[in-house]
Formats: sequence, C-alpha cells, structure tokens
Amino acid sequence: MYKFFEPNKIFSITSRAPKYILILFVIVLTIGLIESLILSPEDYKQGHSVRIMYVHVPAAWTTLGIFSTITLLSIFGYIFKLKNFFLISKSLAPSGFIFNLIALVTGSIWGKPTWGTWWAWDARITSMLILALFYLIYLLAWRIYENKEQVYKITSIITIFGIINVPIIKYSVDWWNTLHQPASINILSKSSIHSSMLFPLIIMTAAFALFSLLIFLMKYNTELIKIKNKGLDRL
Repeated sequence: MYKFFEPNKIFSITSRAPKYILILFVIVLTIGLIESLILSPEDYKQGHSVRIMYVHVPAAWTTLGIFSTITLLSIFGYIFKLKNFFLISKSLAPSGFIFNLIALVTGSIWGKPTWGTWWAWDARITSMLILALFYLIYLLAWRIYENKEQVYKITSIITIFGIINVPIIKYSVDWWNTLHQPASINILSKSSIHSSMLFPLIIMTAAFALFSLLIFLMKYNTELIKIKNKGLDRL
C-alpha cells in the first residue's frame, strides 16, 4: 500500500494528466457556454439575468462537494495515518475556496435585479459566507503549521466543524423563510426545472468539476515536487 503512495509513482501519473484534463475542460466549457448563453431560453420572470444561474449554481455545488471531500479525506487520513490524504485535501482547498467566492459574488450580482439589493443576510447567503471563512481558516492553518505534525489534527478539527454548515446550506431554504427559492432539482422526486435549463446546468457543472480537477492536479504536483526535494519517499 505504501509503495503505491510513493511520490515518484504518483507523480508519473498526475504529471501527465493536466494536459488531457485541460483539453476536455475547454471542450465541455465551450459546449456549456453555447448551451447556457445562446440555446437556453430566458426566464419568463427574470429574463436574461437567469443565465447567471449557469455559473452561480455549479460554483456552489462544486464548493460543497470539495469541502465534503476534504472533510472525509481528513477524517480517514487522521484515523489511518495516511498523510497523502491530507496532501490531497490541501491541494483541493484552493479551488474550493475560489468557487465559494464565485458563488457569493455571482449570487450578489443575481440578487440585485431579482431582489433589488446586492446583499441580504439571507440564511443561505450567510451560511455560504461562513463556509468561505472555514475555507480561509483551513488554508491559513496549512500556512501557519505546514511543517509541523499538529497541522493534521488542526485541519481535521476545522473540517469537522465546517461540515456541520454544509447541511445547513442545503436545507436552509426549507428550515427558514429565506429569499432563496426552494430546490428546483431533486434526485428522489421530479425536478421542477425544465430540461432546456437543466441540460446546460449539468454541462457547466461538469466544466467546473474539470476545472477544479485541473487546479487540484497542478497544486498536487507542486506538493509532490516539494516532498521529492525534501528527500521524503513516502506519504
């Protein structure tokens, strides 16, 4: 198992992957932009401003997915003493934080024509802002304690507290009276969003996921190079 996690073996795979991911990302993003900006219809109430959804929603989904992944990796990494899991989490965090900021900014832009204000202390908006703070604290912890063993414990604690906020973000529109509309996409029941809007939304989400993977691989490869330069042969 430890041989599989040797930096040289991992790097031989991850160093070749970014160029293929980049090509796939450009293709999917191009299709997504054509679908969302040209082919998808405008909303009968919101008009063309609804197109912000094709950036805002995928960014929010990606943000939640990355933080959930970071939390699981941190917990398993701490329990089973797998340092590579922490390295993966550390490499995922920057893109998660960026997409969190994108979700907040695009939500604010979307809120102006829809709600008449750039910002409202809505339950979902506030909980997304709190998640961004957890991302920031997590990244700062790696900066402060990067070369110390205690960073694994500290970052695990941060993610455990932060993951509590994820279901709050998800169900805030159901638990409280908020400005946000209820979920339009349901896995276990019929979705209320029309297929002409659902398809470009899925394509753009795939594009964002590919971009996150690309940023992750670039960051992860950098971390592997650092480990190799330090003369460490195992994670």
